[in-house]
Amino acid sequence: MELNVEIRRLIDLMPASGRMMTKIVSKPEQAKIVDISFPLPWNQDRPIYINFDLWRRLTKPQRDLLLLQTVSWLLGVKWFKPDIYQGIVVAGLLGGLVESTQADAVGIIVAGGLSALALVRIWRNNRSQQSEIDADETAIRIAQRRGYSETEAAQHLLSAIEAVPKIEGRSALNFTELIRCQNLRVLAGLSSVGIPKTVE
Repeated sequence: MELNVEIRRLIDLMPASGRMMTKIVSKPEQAKIVDISFPLPWNQDRPIYINFDLWRRLTKPQRDLLLLQTVSWLLGVKWFKPDIYQGIVVAGLLGGLVESTQADAVGIIVAGGLSALALVRIWRNNRSQQSEIDADETAIRIAQRRGYSETEAAQHLLSAIEAVPKIEGRSALNFTELIRCQNLRVLAGLSSVGIPKTVE
């Protein structure tokens, strides 16, 4: 596999929004096949670090689905979308400004604490098991526009998730990976047992 050819192929595979917001970076020294940093609101670029020595040990469909899942997760992290937690952050910040002009220390602490709690909740939502499952399902939908059937895409992503720990030298899948695999088995038609509602 020629590095620049593979990077160009992966860029072509991405949805247009992925091409604009993400960047593929070769990082041969890392232990993970694919690694990403949690995208903070002030970071415009969302780099995807790939160890291409390990990457080539996956099949092409596995690589395709693994990349699409990573891009889908990165694009799914939304710091600024209208919902209750973003509203609480804004209200807390505005309240903090008002209280600071009035030199009310208790009001500033309450407003700051409210904003901090809402920011922690946004952070947790973006790092939850459900966000990973949503990214899996988004990747499968994108793969269908790239010529894969839903069943094939789910099977390839499932096999990629199962192959990654072996290639990286890990002993087993982590809990989130196990939950994702069970959901993908249902999508691939390999199991009728879905994931528990409490996990969703």
